[in-house]
Amino acid sequence: MNQNDQLVSERFPRSSRYHPDWILASASGGANALWLTEWLTEEMRLQPGMRVLDLGCGRAMSSIFLRREFGVQVWATDLWFNASENLQRIRDAGVEDGVFPIHSDARSLPFATEFFDAIVSIDSFIYYGTDDHYLNYLARFVKPGGQIGIAQVGLTREMDGPVPAHLQEWWSQEQPWQFHSASWWRRHWGRTGILDIEVADMLAGGWQYWVEWLRLVAPDNAVEIAALEADAGSHLGYVRAIGRRRGEAQLPEPIVSVPAHYLKKPLLRGSE
Repeated sequence: MNQNDQLVSERFPRSSRYHPDWILASASGGANALWLTEWLTEEMRLQPGMRVLDLGCGRAMSSIFLRREFGVQVWATDLWFNASENLQRIRDAGVEDGVFPIHSDARSLPFATEFFDAIVSIDSFIYYGTDDHYLNYLARFVKPGGQIGIAQVGLTREMDGPVPAHLQEWWSQEQPWQFHSASWWRRHWGRTGILDIEVADMLAGGWQYWVEWLRLVAPDNAVEIAALEADAGSHLGYVRAIGRRRGEAQLPEPIVSVPAHYLKKPLLRGSE
């Protein structure tokens, strides 16, 4: 394939405008963040000037894309990747006026309540968002009526029985039990009453985009590539979920510490 044709896809016209060298240099995981961001934002209502949290942004490729394509202000937040490196990438992309790199744990975010108009997470939510209590924590940072959207690797259906034989070698190495299906995410979010679930689906042919990306960024990862090709979309692919915060949803304040209150008492009976 000619280099100029790398990562060009009719399915992702916005992403196809970006130089493959820049995309590959900005890679931070096992999925093309631009493809997933473009797919996710097809069903999100982003308007210029909105404040958007890009949670688990990696090397901020998705954050730069959001700023350039939609004119939103983006807080590019990640724990693992260096915020200073991301700032340089943001400057070089010419979007320093609207993308702000933040180093933070997803469970200890430094933002005010209802600060954001929308929250997105690209191929990272599985590392922290499966916690039963996490949505209650995260949703407080988006305004009532604001959207929360995720796009990431996942399953076509839950792995309730034995792992299929063609996936066992890869599965035993990666142990990806945090992968879930679109229906799982619909149920996981929907039962809280915090969000109205607007979308929960899979990307058509997602496994093929997954393989195409791996062949570029990790061609030596023969085990994963072989597993995906053998599976051919039967179990693995890309999952998307989008919900809108209900205005009437009650979000209890998270307990972050318990005040000290020690009272000395007798240790044993009869020692009063």
